[in-house]
Amino acid sequence: MAIIRWDPTRDIVTLRDRMNRLFEDMSGPKSEEKNIMAGAWAPSVDIYENENEVVLAAEIPGVDEKDVEIKVEDNNLTLRGERKFEKETKEENYHRIERSYGSFFRSFSLPSYIDQDRIEAEHENGVLKIRMPKRAEIKPRKVKILTPAPARTEKPKK
Repeated sequence: MAIIRWDPTRDIVTLRDRMNRLFEDMSGPKSEEKNIMAGAWAPSVDIYENENEVVLAAEIPGVDEKDVEIKVEDNNLTLRGERKFEKETKEENYHRIERSYGSFFRSFSLPSYIDQDRIEAEHENGVLKIRMPKRAEIKPRKVKILTPAPARTEKPKK
């Protein structure tokens, strides 16, 4: 997997965008449900590697399996999906809506040693785990050090 360098300016830009959204939200009541769902979001992921595989774990609570698409193409793994806003009460009865809703998209470059034909995914307790096995020929193997045969000290017979 590619290592992503931390960029502090990205955090500042994200904070600025959230503050702008906060002030826009305070400017008046919204009349359309789409405005409630407009918050862009992306699931948080953990990516780790062991001897046999690389695992990507994405937090997608409240997202149904049928609303998630996983695609592998050109050494890229893409997650696409949607968390739908289920309106159980009237808009005016809400005091606060902090969870983000709407579509999400994440893309990850895959290392060349991943066996793309054997990638599997499971969804449990709001966590999507994508297991990406390594190719057998890439896995590390131990090389045994051979000791040379002892040299003969006997004189050949005449």
